Amino acid sequence: MSVIALLGAVEIGLIFGLASLGVWITFRVLDFPDLTVDGSFATGGAVAATLITGGLDPFAATVIAVAAGVLAGIVTAWMNTRFGILHLLAGILTMIALYSVNLRIMGRPNVPLLGESTVFSLVDDIGVPAFWAEPAALLVLTVLVTAALNRYLLSETGLALRAAGANPRMARANGIRTERCIIIGVALGNALVALAGALFAQSQQSADVSMGIGTIVVGLASVIIGETLVPGPLRRSIVAATAACVVGSIVYRLVVNFALNLDFIGLRASDLNLVTALLVLAALGLPTYRRRRAARAAAAAAAAAAPRAAA
Repeated sequence: MSVIALLGAVEIGLIFGLASLGVWITFRVLDFPDLTVDGSFATGGAVAATLITGGLDPFAATVIAVAAGVLAGIVTAWMNTRFGILHLLAGILTMIALYSVNLRIMGRPNVPLLGESTVFSLVDDIGVPAFWAEPAALLVLTVLVTAALNRYLLSETGLALRAAGANPRMARANGIRTERCIIIGVALGNALVALAGALFAQSQQSADVSMGIGTIVVGLASVIIGETLVPGPLRRSIVAATAACVVGSIVYRLVVNFALNLDFIGLRASDLNLVTALLVLAALGLPTYRRRRAARAAAAAAAAAAPRAAA
């Protein structure tokens, strides 16, 4: 793998690291499996691309794209809390609706950004090669977003949000409005996913109505891979958990690129979903295998010590 390909994988990994943070908030913090992200990722890209081609400043377009993600999350959470619709079904309904909404926003299946000014144009003008400057800028942005998210989750409001996800009944008994926490959490998660979608569209110089397909799988893969890299005692730390999401996303992209570039395996770009499934399977299966192996070793040690104790 060349240096340019390596840095390109890191760049995409950082972008999807933001999406992974959004998935982690709903999936881990709130215990709210949210499939809206497949739609809100594309919504972020569609809104940003449409506004940029319309002449709006790319930074303002990105902020509006994030606001669109917030709105998508609110709709999903509102259906769940107001009408009692199962979270999975609520997310599916919003995701399906967003496909048509995104087509309405763009007016066509895709919007090219070739020749348009993007948020990356600023770093491209400093004289450093783009394949170095863009990952560096994304790294700074990801660190800032992650730090802000950590600060929020460690605040009193963030603690209420975490309590609502960990034990809703106990949270309500302590006066926490769990429905409001669900709305805030799902909106925040989809805001991060929409931000990732807006950045991805500007990085790839194009927004497509189907660009969000598989975002939930990539996000979950990144979260699970990141969690396997964090030692057990640190997994309860918010800082370690959010960092693991970003690191897991980068590792995921590097492994995928490495696998697809191994000629003797014979994989093609169309095998991306297969590689993703195998990575998730490995990430889920290895911890279980380790626990069972440790349990068997402990049982064997106990069985060997029993005769000596009896003697």
